[in-house]
Amino acid sequence: MVLNQTDVPAFPKINAIVRANGTAEVVVAGNSRNVKAAESLQQLRDNALSLVLREAKTLNRPVRVQVDDPEGQGELIVHPDGTKESINYVAKASRRRVAEAPTQTAAPPAPAVAETIPAPIKDEPITDVPGTVPLATGTSMTLTPETTSTPTPEAQEAPTRRSLKETSFLVSAPVLEPATQGWRGALTRLGLRMDPSAEELSEREDIRTVSQHWPGPRTIAVVNRKGGANKTPTVVMLSAILARYSGAATVAWDNNESQGTLGWRTEKGAHDRSVLDLIDSSTELLSPATNAAEIAKFVHHQTADKFDVLRSDENEEGDHEVTAEEVDIAHQVLTRYYRLVVMDSGNTARAANWRRMIHHTNQLVVPVTAIEDRAEAARLTLQTLESRGGHDAELARNAVVIVSESTDAKRAMSGDALKRAKDEAQRIADGFEPFVRAVVRIPYDPALVNGPIRYEALQPATQRAWLAAAAAVATGF
Repeated sequence: MVLNQTDVPAFPKINAIVRANGTAEVVVAGNSRNVKAAESLQQLRDNALSLVLREAKTLNRPVRVQVDDPEGQGELIVHPDGTKESINYVAKASRRRVAEAPTQTAAPPAPAVAETIPAPIKDEPITDVPGTVPLATGTSMTLTPETTSTPTPEAQEAPTRRSLKETSFLVSAPVLEPATQGWRGALTRLGLRMDPSAEELSEREDIRTVSQHWPGPRTIAVVNRKGGANKTPTVVMLSAILARYSGAATVAWDNNESQGTLGWRTEKGAHDRSVLDLIDSSTELLSPATNAAEIAKFVHHQTADKFDVLRSDENEEGDHEVTAEEVDIAHQVLTRYYRLVVMDSGNTARAANWRRMIHHTNQLVVPVTAIEDRAEAARLTLQTLESRGGHDAELARNAVVIVSESTDAKRAMSGDALKRAKDEAQRIADGFEPFVRAVVRIPYDPALVNGPIRYEALQPATQRAWLAAAAAVATGF
């Protein structure tokens, strides 16, 4: 991925300080690292930037560095391949006194070697060089430092006093915490502080993304017109990760026209109430006098994964289908009690409750398994929304597609079947890539196939993949 200058994050904060006495240091997120001594100022600069380059390689992305050396100050971007870009550079003003221009009757100065003005780090021509006075077109005269007199204290430039408002003792960037994973984490626990790897930094960034709180509630719709496309497991996993890391009140809502399966894959509470009961009690629940804990009468709390479930109507003899108006009522109630609403859906994009769900959606998620008819149904779902224009089309363009390598239990026993599932998942992911905002792949995990879904029951690689998926979703908020 190619980053523009404005896209390069300012974290971790990096300063490269080169001093006139031949010493230098690089400070990364508050941690100082001494620079190897050198015979020249330029070599000392190079040694300092080599430490910055090491940081860029560790993060596997460009980094910003504030440079302060005897000749000037500025900011660079250092890429992992060693290339450098200069954002700005300001040369420090010379403190040498420059002789006044001689009059026409003055004798020419004695021959002397002019001082060399050091060039700044960035490769730009120096136009206004101190000590050069223009005389006429095409000519100039170089002045040498005055040696016959000593400047009086009055002639010296008085230091400019800064305002206390212009400085602060607070560190502007958080300190980079040491590694906790892999061999780097093992060395850190033994007392040798190690910086985290690029993989660990990436995971930390995903955790930071899903841990945020946004002003106002956010609604996620998980859709695919084909059954068996992994919609319900996707709803459970996104709800679990967002609730666990953000601590925000999160509810998973089974917005099926009649009977859905979200209640089958999650923990049941001490009652049998569903969305229809919540709608019937909406006046009471929306009353300012109602206590927030009253919502527990209608939802089923997931004790391990910290989110609630609002089940669909499970009465086999009932013939009621949720209407668009009832979706409005239920959504109004839930967004009063929850910050995040993750909606499961049925298979009919024409249904009134399906279309009304889209009206309330902030982020669209399209799950698909590594089977071609599921992928085709996902494509048609996006195509339907795009053809409707407006808000629906915008959701389709910014959708997150989650491609699962899940296979049925019998086929999963075969290694060849798993390889075919991986290859097919990659083909499907590549196919969706140009048309949506993000595509995330999820590895096969038997804990997602049958029974209640628990985050802790997943393999570490599956947990990491779902964290990445949740981060992709949260980025759309």
